[in-house]
Amino acid sequence: MGDLAIWLRVGGKINESLNYIGGDYEMLLLKKNVTYGGLRKMIAKLLNVDEKVDVEGSGSGDQTCVEEGIYGEGGILGDIEEHRIFRSKKELMTCLSITAMTEKFQYKVFKSKPSFVVVRCVHTSCSWRVRAKKLVESEYWMVTKYEKKHTCPTDFKHVRRRQATSWVVGECVKRKLINPGRVYRPRDVMDDMKCKFGVDISYSVAWRGRECAYDNLRLGTPEQSYKLLPGYLHMLMATNPGSVVNLEVSDGNKFQYLFIAFAASIHGFSYCRPVISIDATHLKGKYRGVLFTAVCHDANQQIFPLAFGVGDSENDASWSWFLGRVKSVFGVNPALVIVSDRHRSINNAVQEVFPQAFHGICMYHLLNNLKTKFRNKTKELEQHYIRTAKTYNLQDFHVLFYTLCSAVPRVKEYLEAVGLDKWTRFHAPSRRYNIMTTNISESLNAVLVKVRELPITAFVNEIRLLCQKWFHERRTKAAGCTTMMSKDIETKLEERKDRAQAMGVICADQYTFDVVDAERNYCVDMALWTCTCRKFQLDQLPCDHVLAVVRKTPYQAYDLFSLYYTREFWHEIYRGVISPIPHISSWTIPQQISEFELQPPDVRTVAGRRRKRRLPSIGEELPTPKCSRCKERGHNRATCQNPIALHPSDEAECPGSNLPTRQPTHPSDQLCSSCNF
Repeated sequence: MGDLAIWLRVGGKINESLNYIGGDYEMLLLKKNVTYGGLRKMIAKLLNVDEKVDVEGSGSGDQTCVEEGIYGEGGILGDIEEHRIFRSKKELMTCLSITAMTEKFQYKVFKSKPSFVVVRCVHTSCSWRVRAKKLVESEYWMVTKYEKKHTCPTDFKHVRRRQATSWVVGECVKRKLINPGRVYRPRDVMDDMKCKFGVDISYSVAWRGRECAYDNLRLGTPEQSYKLLPGYLHMLMATNPGSVVNLEVSDGNKFQYLFIAFAASIHGFSYCRPVISIDATHLKGKYRGVLFTAVCHDANQQIFPLAFGVGDSENDASWSWFLGRVKSVFGVNPALVIVSDRHRSINNAVQEVFPQAFHGICMYHLLNNLKTKFRNKTKELEQHYIRTAKTYNLQDFHVLFYTLCSAVPRVKEYLEAVGLDKWTRFHAPSRRYNIMTTNISESLNAVLVKVRELPITAFVNEIRLLCQKWFHERRTKAAGCTTMMSKDIETKLEERKDRAQAMGVICADQYTFDVVDAERNYCVDMALWTCTCRKFQLDQLPCDHVLAVVRKTPYQAYDLFSLYYTREFWHEIYRGVISPIPHISSWTIPQQISEFELQPPDVRTVAGRRRKRRLPSIGEELPTPKCSRCKERGHNRATCQNPIALHPSDEAECPGSNLPTRQPTHPSDQLCSSCNF
């Protein structure tokens, strides 16, 4: 870190509204590693005042740009010094504890009153002591006296550290837990405290310290998070006008449902293909619950989040409530398609809320159901089913479906009972474009896998941060696009143009053409925008055969694309901005909302550790772990017991071939495969 320039506003005054007005700006240049005392002297010299003058504040100050818990070697934001000011008594005591652990001594609280505190070394003859007082009409505390020198015996300083309490440990490790996805075990806390301060703490202290850090970073405990939620939602709507937020409570002001749709998402959906993928996934916090999501594809084939909801479980009532809010916010498009898994409650809710929309099912979820029902024909099922579901024209469908039914008897009745229009692209009454699965919903769930462990307010805030990040990155990417179509579509266009080079074109008239492929002929009608392969009609993208016609005629390829893929629509999708929410100390909440205490929902607490990993769906095949040591599957490096040759290329000339065989003393020992040495 280099030098730092600070601008001070001096010579003004504070008005009745406690606002600083008037004055001039002066600059201070802070050198690297400047102490608090040095900074105080510089400010006192600039203001021409005594540096030891007491500071009396009249407010809590602005804490929005100050991050608590930033530690150096000597404590919080520096060392203990006379006239140093702390924002709270807790910050003062934390800094004292960090200093005690760093300098390897112990202190005890000699006197503690609401207005002052005195601490001194535990050794009765030691002169080390600190006295601090609370500033008038504020929550700030200032060190008024500090005897830094220790007069206790040296060996007495190296006894156990009584200051390493759980909340102090939590303050020490808080910065390492900012990322919700980081795995930080209590054993890691113990190792870090030993490495940094030389302190041995127990597993229980490490665990409680980590939980204290989580509570500080996650806006309080799970119960406090629910009480904070109404105020957070008010600030969300205040900073993002046009966003829709619905909070439903049951008797006793207990949380029931939550719905959030950002104004930027509402605006962007008008420029997206009308195919919505919906899904639900379980939350992993103390009060559990279910996260409902509605997403679609943008012009660049990326995930575009539409709405989020939180409920108690996947049932008819919760799905109907969520889809009802989606309908009221995003309206009804005559060409709307909803894609989901085969959950019964989803089917009932879609029929109730969107009776006019086509409801398709995810072809991979149906494939897992087929694997469960026809266990002996898994390989044949997967081979023929996917091709059948994705085919575009009737001729190919009949051939592939017949092959599937021949390879797996009785599957025909099952699939026809489900409905051919539900899982095949060809029979769907509305365009599904390329969205045949709920992969975009599953991908969003995977992104939020660690976030789903957070309390409700911190969880909602992480969702906002994710959407804010995505919108900014993709808005920048769209602004830098110089092609007519989005980047992903341009890549597909180039690939199809390359394949079209090998096709022959025979003209019938100015609109009708016969395209000769290596396997068959296709008829292209440029007046009706049709091709007998049906990719042109269903995806609204020029297929290989249409591009072959374009190559031989004056038609322009860019005139044949749907507007949903254009650069202009890509810009419009991400035109909206998801604005940040200020620090909680800067919130302005109406009295009615601030007095409302939202209670957590009623849940049945199950004994034991809460489940973090989901149960696999029916027919789902989980990936087998691969060992990074021996490269075999079925185990990992920590449990690997396979011997590995030290010199695989020189096994025949191994120098230990004539030595007696020894047995490995540890699973990680590496033995030569030829001589076991």
